[in-house]
Amino acid sequence: MNPLRALVRRPGRVAAEASALLVAVVVAFPLYWMVLSAFKPAGEIKSSEARPWTLAPSLDSFRRVFGQQEFGRYFLNSLVVAGCVVIASGLIAFLAATAVTRFRFRLRTSLLVMFLIAQMVPVEALTIPLFFLMRDAGQLNTLGSLILPHIAFSLPFAIWMLRGFVKAVPEALEEAAYIDGATRARFLWQILFPLVLPGLVATSVFSFISAWNDFLFAKSFIISDTSQSTLPMALLVFYKPDDPDWGGVMAASTVMTIPVLVFFVLVQRRLASGLGGAVKD
Repeated sequence: MNPLRALVRRPGRVAAEASALLVAVVVAFPLYWMVLSAFKPAGEIKSSEARPWTLAPSLDSFRRVFGQQEFGRYFLNSLVVAGCVVIASGLIAFLAATAVTRFRFRLRTSLLVMFLIAQMVPVEALTIPLFFLMRDAGQLNTLGSLILPHIAFSLPFAIWMLRGFVKAVPEALEEAAYIDGATRARFLWQILFPLVLPGLVATSVFSFISAWNDFLFAKSFIISDTSQSTLPMALLVFYKPDDPDWGGVMAASTVMTIPVLVFFVLVQRRLASGLGGAVKD
């Protein structure tokens, strides 16, 4: 078939692909500008004529970022917080989704509705109550004050998503496993867990991004002990109201983005199947 004729016969598909390409360009342009600004010399960044290119790329901004004495500690703290949130929220959500799907108990529907309502509450509205809660628990200026809230906020979404994956596993498979002599724990971890793993990967991406990019909790709960700060707080080192170092801010933001991209590439295949399963459910 003539390619031109095929395009004429499928104008809807061409329009959809063009729209998707336009959206991708709009979404990717801020990332491009961030990376470009990180490599621009200071003179071009402060210039009144903004140009979407540079003919003299420089690594000075990255040298200033990695030259900060506490930058490595901030990076490690962010890894600890994001890793703990991903692992803890994934395991808790898996067990909770299995419980609300496989077991019948009173107030089960009410519990699911509460999970849904919890997602509607804005994080900003809970920051002050959480601050007093962390203060009374003695968790201020600790990584625990960042890990616990992110686990709590990640669970409702994770439970709702994993519930569809657990529900998709036939009960006949569970009954067959019990007939073959498998215990409930063995079925849970050796049979059900691998089948639900794509959903866990999908939820872990959202949990990781939320914890890794968090600035609100880090700014609110880490008050005096800067050794417990995370990577987003490193941006404040380069931002000064009188003379902000935009090159340092963009370079630090670029470094922050790399682990997210690496994590996404590592789980890309399972993420696609996980989101597909969630939509199917």
